[in-house]
Amino acid sequence: MKSSYFAKGLPTVGRWVATTLFLLSAIAFVWQGAFFANASALAAPAGTLIAAADAGSQVKGAADDVKQGSRNVIRSAEDSVKRAARQNASKVDQADDEGSFVERKAKRDRDRIEQRASEDADRTERAAEKSMNAVERAVDNIKDAFSD
Repeated sequence: MKSSYFAKGLPTVGRWVATTLFLLSAIAFVWQGAFFANASALAAPAGTLIAAADAGSQVKGAADDVKQGSRNVIRSAEDSVKRAARQNASKVDQADDEGSFVERKAKRDRDRIEQRASEDADRTERAAEKSMNAVERAVDNIKDAFSD
């Protein structure tokens, strides 16, 4: 039995229809999820403004926590760099008993490393504080915009 001309193309048409339905259902699923992700905001828009004011306080509190944490991390890094420089200078000092050029250079390097570690820590801390202050100012500006 010979298959007709239309019967030969039927599987191809079926695959195209199935693919089209699958893509349309995927688009509809993504579309629906994107517009209804925050259903509580649609139900009570006035409540979200109150929550936004409270969120601003939480963000400022979190910024203070980050500022203090970054300060601790920066000072800890500074201390570890200084400790490593002291340990290296002390190893050179122990290896050389007569105060040679190498020992003097190791001590100069230790002093220079400690000085640069302090300068870098101060500079990094100022930059971290500056960025956290910018975050706090932005939160204040947003809160002011919503309170008017």
